[in-house]
Amino acid sequence: MLTDPAFYLVSVPAVLLYGIAKGGFGGAVAILAVPLMALVMAPAQAAAILLPILVVMDFVVIYSYRGHFDARALRLLLPGALLGISAGFLLADHMNDDFMRVLVGAVALAFGLQALLGWLSRVGREHHAPAAGFFGALAGFTSFSIHAGGPPLTMYLLPKQLPPMVYAGTAGLFFWVVNLAKLPPYYALGQFTGDTLIYSAALVPIAPLGVLVGRQLVRISNPRLYYRVIALFLVIVGIKLLADGYSGLTGAAEEATTAVARPATVAAADACLYSGAGELGEETDAHGQRTAARTIDRDRCGVAAGLRYGYAGDR
Repeated sequence: MLTDPAFYLVSVPAVLLYGIAKGGFGGAVAILAVPLMALVMAPAQAAAILLPILVVMDFVVIYSYRGHFDARALRLLLPGALLGISAGFLLADHMNDDFMRVLVGAVALAFGLQALLGWLSRVGREHHAPAAGFFGALAGFTSFSIHAGGPPLTMYLLPKQLPPMVYAGTAGLFFWVVNLAKLPPYYALGQFTGDTLIYSAALVPIAPLGVLVGRQLVRISNPRLYYRVIALFLVIVGIKLLADGYSGLTGAAEEATTAVARPATVAAADACLYSGAGELGEETDAHGQRTAARTIDRDRCGVAAGLRYGYAGDR
């Protein structure tokens, strides 16, 4: 894949996009990086390639925003985040990721629209341990399971109206801890391979560039405009999560319906066949089930028998 131009065509913009968001501009929009890379590889592989790169980006963010962070927010958010990561690891084989996408997407969309319309409650501007614990845990869990930790963190920090540099520095420190904490369970689940690490190493050199571009955009941004951009991207990400989750859930429902309908069709055809509605004929053994289907009373058993035995139409 390293010699495939398509790999670089999607991976370089994805890493730059993630870096700009990591640098503090756009926030939750970083979630679009994995789907972009998934155009040429499996989503799980894309996430595994990105994680080591994110850790490198986090170090650049910490250095770039040194001294700019909200210590109280981090103290309240991080314990919940670590619990969320642990829950994600323990429930890795049991959670419905598409349901989580719909849930987080709906909340992110509603919250983003509230922010854009200026309807956020002033109550949310103060730190509250229960709210921080909830959003921290949700950010840790969704970061681990569906790589969507940005929206829950944004939903907690956005109403605080922190200075842009402090907001970006706080988010950077938060995800530095979260991403480091994700490394051992990802390794335990077999997400890292020699190939994914090689691909990560090939993309790492461009990681700092995106972070520095993002930081520059934050530095020159008007605070009011900055938070409107953050809210806008939260709406965009909410819509994407809803669309992806809905698509996954409806696809799973169709598969389940097909799986249930097939045995029912088989049973209906067999019941009709052996009820006297048709005759098996003399050539059943010689010509197999298709001969049996042709000799059934088509008015009564045609559809069910056709699906059961491969018969379709008047043949």
